[in-house]
Amino acid sequence: MIFIAEPYREILRQIGTAPETIFTDPAIKPWRILEDRQNCTWDVLVGARNVRLHVKRFPATRRRSWAEVEAEGYRMLHERGIASAAVAAWGRLDDGRSFIATEDLAGFEPADKLVEGGVDFDRLLNATADLAARLHKAGLHHRDLYLCHFLARGAENEPVELRLIDAARVAALPRVLGRRRWIVKDLAQFWYSTTQLPVTDLQRDTWLARYAEMTNSSAAERLRRSVMRKSDSIAAHDRRLRVRRPGRNISIPRSG
Repeated sequence: MIFIAEPYREILRQIGTAPETIFTDPAIKPWRILEDRQNCTWDVLVGARNVRLHVKRFPATRRRSWAEVEAEGYRMLHERGIASAAVAAWGRLDDGRSFIATEDLAGFEPADKLVEGGVDFDRLLNATADLAARLHKAGLHHRDLYLCHFLARGAENEPVELRLIDAARVAALPRVLGRRRWIVKDLAQFWYSTTQLPVTDLQRDTWLARYAEMTNSSAAERLRRSVMRKSDSIAAHDRRLRVRRPGRNISIPRSG
């Protein structure tokens, strides 16, 4: 089962008739290897363009493949007008392994790296809050809504342009039962990720107030308390996870 988007059909000539080469071709270079996936870069020629693809390779499973789940997440984002990465290809092999390839967002950088590099969070504040609000108003939740999954570009004095990536856990929000819980989790993930950066408490509060304004949320102070409690829980979980899986947080190689 293989899907390749129209602009990328030329890739077929590079992998030939054996999709298994996605897992063996030395041109596809792993930069992070975990138990449940490999993250790779793949530089290909699409028409006259040199394109970098980001490839995730997943081990065999009898359940629905992670590649299909992530492709579905990207589909939902695109259908609801949430700007994201373009899916170039995805597939499941006969032996249960699967893969997904998305096109590199050239010119965009992870928002957390921009802040680490000296960009004031105020520059990203409204744009990221508005995107989180649009996501939830569209009836979706991300479940990995950390600042690193917002890719940004925009010269000084120009509007910031954003893309939301890593759609593996994107899903529809429940209509009623559990809806607020999942929204709070998304907001707490974003909140927690900013505590690792030069972002002030005032900026975090302003971000959450902007989100509440854009979603017409009432009881903003109650929302803030819920987000902070969940952020503390995420922090404790993250400390344990960093000990067990120290290689999980390395950065995506950029085109260059």
